[in-house]
Amino acid sequence: MSTAAAVPETRGLEGDDAVETLKGVGISHLVRDSFIRFRRADAFSHSRALAFQLVLTLLPALIAVVGFALVLDQESFSRVLESTFKDLAPGPAGEVLTQTIESSSDSGGIALFLGLVIAIVSGATAMGQIERGANRIYGVERDRPSVAKYTRATLLALSAGIAMFGALVLVVAGSELRSALTENGWSDVLGTVWSVARWPLGAILVAAAAALLFERSPNRSQPEASWLAFGSGLSVLMWFAFTGILAGYLELSKDFGETYGPLAGFIGLMLWALLTAFALFAGIAVAAQLEAIRAGEPEPDDGLS
Repeated sequence: MSTAAAVPETRGLEGDDAVETLKGVGISHLVRDSFIRFRRADAFSHSRALAFQLVLTLLPALIAVVGFALVLDQESFSRVLESTFKDLAPGPAGEVLTQTIESSSDSGGIALFLGLVIAIVSGATAMGQIERGANRIYGVERDRPSVAKYTRATLLALSAGIAMFGALVLVVAGSELRSALTENGWSDVLGTVWSVARWPLGAILVAAAAALLFERSPNRSQPEASWLAFGSGLSVLMWFAFTGILAGYLELSKDFGETYGPLAGFIGLMLWALLTAFALFAGIAVAAQLEAIRAGEPEPDDGLS
């Protein structure tokens, strides 16, 4: 697996240093060299691998949510989930998601346990893939030892991963959730508050997730969070753009969900996962290249084949 040129560790860097460095190099120059670093680290392959792990995490997480509803044995909660699934993925796609809810509640505990365990394991594996990709972008050839790597990855899955999942639910399924909650007892005032509040809350969650991943994933001492803010902010903006595309795709899929069935939503999910991984590694490449320029090592390619 190829690795970009190593970025020297520069401690104590803060946001003001990032602004000055950015002014000196220029955005277009930074973007060009960041793309070279991204490509030299084979981040396209890392993005595909991460996308695969994200899908393997999201599906059991969804099963765990359904299992949680069944364990609670709350009819209103189950109705909210069922209405949301049907609005989000109509036709056969929605039927696949709602069959579990309509089944016997005796399987709720098993669904919750297995879904939760598999989601945590898959999430930790995804976070391990983020470390691997981030290391190669920063020019770090070795990951952390396995125990340290996956301990940290599990903690990131339970923090940044949950935050990202929550942001995805708020942004993509927020309007469907509001409709379902209104149908099951919410007032119009609460519905309006939800419609407005879900956007800043989603932004806070995804920004917090990105900040954690940028600071904790690479196997090196990272600068201050304010220094990393430009790269992580770029990732957040790209994530919102790509997630908006997914939301629009799902909205359009309501017209042909009956034709393509469950595949319509699954293709949209795969596309979102790939673009999300790309946005994350692109932001990391920008942060790494900016730090390399500040350290006097602006060449993103180490020249090795």
